[in-house]
Amino acid sequence: MILFHVSSHPCIIPLKNMDMVPTMFESCNEMISKWEKMTSKDGSCELDVVPYLQSLTADVISRTAFGSTYEEGKIIFNHFKELIRLVLQASNTVYLPGWRFLPTKSNNRMKKITKEIKTILMNIIDKRQRTMKEGETMHSDDLLGILLESNSNEIKEHGNVNIGMSINDLIEECKIFYFAGQETTAVLLVWTMVLLGSYTKWQDRARAEVLQVFGNNKPDFDGLNRLKIVTMILNEVLRLYPPGSVVSRNLVKKETRLGNLKFPSGVTLSFPIILIHRDKELWGEDADEFNPERFAEGVSKATKNQTAFFPFGWGPRICVGQNFAMIEAKIALSIILQHFSFELSPSYTHAPISILTIQPQHGAHIILHKL
Repeated sequence: MILFHVSSHPCIIPLKNMDMVPTMFESCNEMISKWEKMTSKDGSCELDVVPYLQSLTADVISRTAFGSTYEEGKIIFNHFKELIRLVLQASNTVYLPGWRFLPTKSNNRMKKITKEIKTILMNIIDKRQRTMKEGETMHSDDLLGILLESNSNEIKEHGNVNIGMSINDLIEECKIFYFAGQETTAVLLVWTMVLLGSYTKWQDRARAEVLQVFGNNKPDFDGLNRLKIVTMILNEVLRLYPPGSVVSRNLVKKETRLGNLKFPSGVTLSFPIILIHRDKELWGEDADEFNPERFAEGVSKATKNQTAFFPFGWGPRICVGQNFAMIEAKIALSIILQHFSFELSPSYTHAPISILTIQPQHGAHIILHKL
């Protein structure tokens, strides 16, 4: 299940109702075709996989979220990228109280982008709601269609429009899922290719498993659940390079005691995910090393039943895109392994940097060999 939650209006959507696998396969196949065309006569090429994997995940979330209007979804993605760049640029300057209210070039651009994103989403939602009122059922298997249908059913069940989500609520849900579903998967795939390009024995083991389960056929949902080695690898990548390095929560509404600790009302707690994931007391002396074998018996055994592995956060505010990201990552990695072997390029420089998510500062240069 995916739990969408805005304000006081929870909306639960069964993930299994979204037939995402064919859509994800189509997007992955388009990327693979581009890579194959780039290979030389010997079947090899070197490229920075970061922009390709970012485009892939943007295309997937656009198609699965907005169906036939996915081209509009891709426009939203480009707006988000520019908005994030401007926000980060502002955060790196000297803070002056009230600066964000001044009509500077950067502030005006951010306001314009935010307004354009909202307008596009409102138009998409309005078109879909009119389609639903006219009795048409097309697109009910994409994220927006399921979200709107679930919201409509909840309103009918309670006979009160105040129970369901407002237009603004729906817009915020689309924005959150869009960013969570795109960015987390992109960085997960990037670091997976970097690490498997370095640890080629694990790449060989993963490929052998993929070929055993799927052969050269399209990945299917049931087969994805049988990919034990691939799951181990993805978990280890998430341990070493979680999408976010820190998670913060406004947890305390009133003074609270936790053991010998006392938290005053209104305090914000921050959890350094990347430090906890590399703590040698929790993970052993090889905590800084890539060793998927630690997840051979599942997450609970790897963490000794402690909450020491939370790449997507934890609790009721866990990332809504977690299951989506893992399914997409398994499909993309399976298809890549079916078509290519790859190694890390000598030109690659290892320099992780946190820009909302943990990314390779100088790109991820990989040498592909067509199989």
